[in-house]
Amino acid sequence: MSSVLRIPAATPQQSLDYLQAKLAFYTDAWDLAEDLGRQIPDIVVIDARAPEAYRAGHICGAINFPHREMDATTTARLDRSKVYVTYCDGIGCNGSTKAAWKLASLGFQVKELIGGLDFWKRDGHPLT
Repeated sequence: MSSVLRIPAATPQQSLDYLQAKLAFYTDAWDLAEDLGRQIPDIVVIDARAPEAYRAGHICGAINFPHREMDATTTARLDRSKVYVTYCDGIGCNGSTKAAWKLASLGFQVKELIGGLDFWKRDGHPLT
């Protein structure tokens, strides 16, 4: 028996629902770079790493906001109409997930950058 087909494929509607939900949570480096280049005003990029990591190189326009510092007080001035894209070093780092979780728990719209800075650099995008 086929290893791929041992478990039946989802129906087209199940696939559509799942993939749409997945895309609601994540963005990739290419799409983010394109939107940053077009200066889309509804997106704010959050570097969730420590300040020294941010200073060593970050996505142009990203603000450094370590996930450990996020709470109701420190996020009070953030614009709730924006979508916040969080990132950290890469797939071995969950700082972006923690930042996205904290922001979402405080009522903000969030997406996580797939692969963080690792995938950003692999795609050839610059750091500041």
